[in-house]
Amino acid sequence: MAENDKLPPDNYEREMTTDLDDETPDKPKGLALHTKIFIGLAVGVFGGLFANYAVGGKNEWLVWTVDNFTKPIGSLFLNLLLMIVVPLVFSSLVVGVAGIGDIRKLGRIGAKSFAYTLVISAISVVIGLTLANTIQPGKRISAETQAVLKAEFSSGASAATDAQKKAAEAAKSDSPLMQAVKTVVPSNIFNSVSGTSPNMLHIMFFALIIGIAITLLPAPVSEPFVKFNEALFAITAKIIDIVMQLAPYAVACLLFNNVAQFGLELLASLGWFVATVLLGLSIHFFGVYSLAIYFLSKINPIDFFRRVQTVILTAFSTSSSNATLPTALRVSNENLGVPKEINNFVLTVGATANQNGTALYEGVTVLFLAQLAGVILRWAFSFRSSILRSSAASERRAFLQVRSRSSSASCS
Repeated sequence: MAENDKLPPDNYEREMTTDLDDETPDKPKGLALHTKIFIGLAVGVFGGLFANYAVGGKNEWLVWTVDNFTKPIGSLFLNLLLMIVVPLVFSSLVVGVAGIGDIRKLGRIGAKSFAYTLVISAISVVIGLTLANTIQPGKRISAETQAVLKAEFSSGASAATDAQKKAAEAAKSDSPLMQAVKTVVPSNIFNSVSGTSPNMLHIMFFALIIGIAITLLPAPVSEPFVKFNEALFAITAKIIDIVMQLAPYAVACLLFNNVAQFGLELLASLGWFVATVLLGLSIHFFGVYSLAIYFLSKINPIDFFRRVQTVILTAFSTSSSNATLPTALRVSNENLGVPKEINNFVLTVGATANQNGTALYEGVTVLFLAQLAGVILRWAFSFRSSILRSSAASERRAFLQVRSRSSSASCS
């Protein structure tokens, strides 16, 4: 190979860098990552529709293909992302808090983040409840479809209700303050990390306390531990870069699974519900977010959405805040120029606390099920139910169910 034909030593790094980074001196050739993901979305949807129309959702060959090919690929992608969530969350929070340095500055950032989360989440719930009460999707479903839905999901609903009753009885003796303490503060951090579904609130609280302690210690004492977490964060970020190269193919498989087996029949049966949720999400995404971006950040919303396309498509295809967090951290730093110490703290906490889409979706769902069953719910009860169901418990449940949740109904 001639000297001029040799690949530059940083070629691999340039290939893995964020495709919308304006500061990248020599951008990688070929299609951008977000474009590949969008193509994967289209291939999954149209391929699934074709397979469902050609052979039917219950065809033996199609079921075998989904179980042995497309579903494992989609699960591989999700598991790879979820695999690094715990070390990523812990290291990013520790590094972020330690980087802020001043506890008073951390308090100001935390207060602003909490206020923003509270206001935006409340707006999302109001949008969902308003649309659900206006459109009333639960009253627009035929009696035959109602009977099918009850027969299909009654057992699962009963099991979920029994579990909620047991949890409520177990916590009945605790005061509200005690329940809040048990929800946020871990008694054994190793128990919170282990298991099928890690308790992200416990992990974040533990990391936050360690970060605060680091700011109160002399630099020579805490520096080795901070360096370790910086290295851990860099390693997890590199793993994210590698895993995201699989995203276009995994996205196609994830959407193909649902569309090929269910086609448009399920969406047609629940059309009013799906339309209500998607309308609410669109109003919140393009309306509320655009106004917040314009007035709070002084950034053109169109330019902002262009720069975070990869994050949007990843969130849509995975339906999980935790699975999207790695991509969000990288893109916001490289494409938006958010300082890492602010970036790591705000986004990591927001992935669990700022569940706008989930809050809106749960609000519509609560009223939809009530209308379906002929139960009249007051606004206050609906608002409280949607907020509670979009809390950390809802996120942990999504962690387990992300493989089977319909992307159309939970695109948040």
